[in-house]
Amino acid sequence: MSEAGAPPVIGIIGGSGVYEIDGLADARWEKATSPFGEPSDSLLFGALDGQPMVFLPRHGRGHVIPPTEINYRANIDALKRAGVTEIVSMSACGSFKEELDPGTFVIVDQFIDRTVNRVKSFFSSGLVGHVGLGHPVCSRLGDVLEDAAKTLGIKVRRGGTYLAMEGPQFSTLAESNLYRSWGCDVIGMTNMPEAKLAREAEMCYATVAMVTDYDCWHPDRDHVTVEAVIEVLLANAESARSLVKKVAPKLHARTEICADGCHRALEAAVITAPDARDPELKAKLDAVAGRVLT
Repeated sequence: MSEAGAPPVIGIIGGSGVYEIDGLADARWEKATSPFGEPSDSLLFGALDGQPMVFLPRHGRGHVIPPTEINYRANIDALKRAGVTEIVSMSACGSFKEELDPGTFVIVDQFIDRTVNRVKSFFSSGLVGHVGLGHPVCSRLGDVLEDAAKTLGIKVRRGGTYLAMEGPQFSTLAESNLYRSWGCDVIGMTNMPEAKLAREAEMCYATVAMVTDYDCWHPDRDHVTVEAVIEVLLANAESARSLVKKVAPKLHARTEICADGCHRALEAAVITAPDARDPELKAKLDAVAGRVLT
């Protein structure tokens, strides 16, 4: 829960190539548990410049979990139980725009969800909730990330639409051209339903999409391959770690709940009458929605 005056706890979800955060004081890995199943890995607790941090490698250390098999609900629930109030998500992505070349960081502000095989909500039969998602990321976090990236000399683009595909295969040329015609900026496999679940858990959320390739649409570039992605990933991962270190102290100053409404997203979201709510599901939602279910 994020009350006025409560200090922030920053959660970092590391994507491809980002499996740990260097320089944490009092760093320790702790096994995480969730009523929604097993999270991707243990959580790395520590602090940067006095700012409490919790890190979770989305694919597990060593990259052992493919996008579709990630337990997104367990990951977000575990971070919530660890006290996290705002999440910075780091994700590798492909680019649909010539100017968004490999090495560019895009601070995403919109998503199109094309995934089909994932559980996308904490709520279900017996306890129904509907959160607003018109603006799915926290503009305050975006401001801080943009400022930090520019300070570090990272090529950054503020704003963009992330097309979330199911994977694990990369796009066909027809798909790539279709998504470009929709005006999408980048494509990835992991930010949905992650962003939706973070909103349901009343946590600020922002994505840094780190461009590794041009998908397969670019006539003058090779089609995306794992080898090419890994080469850029290594450089992006170093920049990502630097960005996290720069962002941490900038987020330390928050003293009020988020003005974007992230910390109160469930205020009018639960529609099931109190006497009709499934007690078992209500118990599972103690961390995510306990504030509004008591």
